[in-house]
Amino acid sequence: MINNSSYSPIHVIGGGLAGSEAAWQIANAGVPVILHEMRGVRGTDAHKTDGLAELVCSNSFRSDDATSNAVGVIHAEMRMAGSLIMASADKHQVPAGGALAVDRDGFSNAVTKAIQEHPLITVVREEISGLPPREWDLAVIATGPLTAPSLASAIQAETGEDSLAFFDAIAPIVYRDSIDMDICWYQSRYDKVGPGGTGKDYINCPMTEEQYNAFVDALIAGDTVGFKEWEGTPYFDGCLPIEVMAERGRETLRHGPMKPMGLTNAHNPTVKAYAVVQLRQDNALGTLYNMVGFQTKLKYGAQADIFRMIPGLENAEFARLGGLHRNTYINSPTLLDPSLMLKSRPGLRFAGQITGCEGYVESASVGLLAGRFAAAERKGEPVSLPPATTALGSLLGHITGGHLVTDEEPGKRSFQPMNINFGLFPELQPGSIVKPEGVKRFRGKDKTIMKRQLIAKRALADCAAWLGQDVKLAESI
Repeated sequence: MINNSSYSPIHVIGGGLAGSEAAWQIANAGVPVILHEMRGVRGTDAHKTDGLAELVCSNSFRSDDATSNAVGVIHAEMRMAGSLIMASADKHQVPAGGALAVDRDGFSNAVTKAIQEHPLITVVREEISGLPPREWDLAVIATGPLTAPSLASAIQAETGEDSLAFFDAIAPIVYRDSIDMDICWYQSRYDKVGPGGTGKDYINCPMTEEQYNAFVDALIAGDTVGFKEWEGTPYFDGCLPIEVMAERGRETLRHGPMKPMGLTNAHNPTVKAYAVVQLRQDNALGTLYNMVGFQTKLKYGAQADIFRMIPGLENAEFARLGGLHRNTYINSPTLLDPSLMLKSRPGLRFAGQITGCEGYVESASVGLLAGRFAAAERKGEPVSLPPATTALGSLLGHITGGHLVTDEEPGKRSFQPMNINFGLFPELQPGSIVKPEGVKRFRGKDKTIMKRQLIAKRALADCAAWLGQDVKLAESI
């Protein structure tokens, strides 16, 4: 293609959803792109084709409801920002109820065609085995969870030994407002006040002996997910699945992550709990809490059923369920600046799942942001970050600093990959949620729905303002 741009090209490594979206955003800003994709020269254990943006797992982009679902909100924001991934998904949609599912071949073919036909994008089929050479100046690494070992080693050499995780050991995360505090209470073990703590840094869920035994039986009997051959065996010290610990002996959990020592039930101080499940604040906003020591290979349906057996979590809503799987990602809050640039290497950005996000649209959205940021830098324009109140901004905030460091577990990373969810958004202003006229009882689920609708409406309006678009049009979505 003819390149009439006066700008030097930006290099994008990786032709998945994030890399394709990054390249599209850069090119549409008038800056040439060289997109490097190793498939066609070297395959992976998961991909089946050489097409760009190939979907290797599900064909679903999940909910498309932009009024009360965080995934739907990020869909809408990406469409507003001219996303190639969303345009291709919309064009090749297949019936899936309220979800956006796609014909995977048609979708990948559409992305590939659009990229190859763009006059400012050049696709080069080659493996980049190390960090981009410094003469490339501006580059985006978007190589996904199956980053080639040679490139992963180069990233690790640049950023330090503890900068990459090669397997996720993920514990479930619960929305704080779905926890029953008439049963649970705040307290740190032995009332210990750690750095930045108060002595009441955990939410505690008490169990009787009968409840504990029933819970252990359910864990052992629960359906688990098997590993794919290419994932290997990722069990390692400190990250055993909760059900594997339960299988090692009935008292194992009670002397491990569920030990009751050093805790006194604020609602019933004279009765000692037989076991205690602790939840620790997971984000700076205080809207999400993770279940300490509860990484698991249980299937999602089994997780929800079994974990709701825990007193105080009977009505728990999960922002993320647990898992243990292969996923190369960097410790982004430590390594990246707010514009996704590597702090130790100006001009080099990361995008997609390697930054610590989960999901197709989340990966693509981070590619969208990295592309816009890199293009602005190349053009000498200010890098404009999306507002924290938007889905794009809240996910960016999680990746670049929204987590909390665990002082009581030195050497263990607290940053974990995350899907977009309402727990990442800043809270509404006090008084925003008003009981509808004529409604006598307004709490629980109805109140939660209104809260999410208001967060979604605010997000779309703020995103439109950030993009310089019609706010009223966004509010009508």
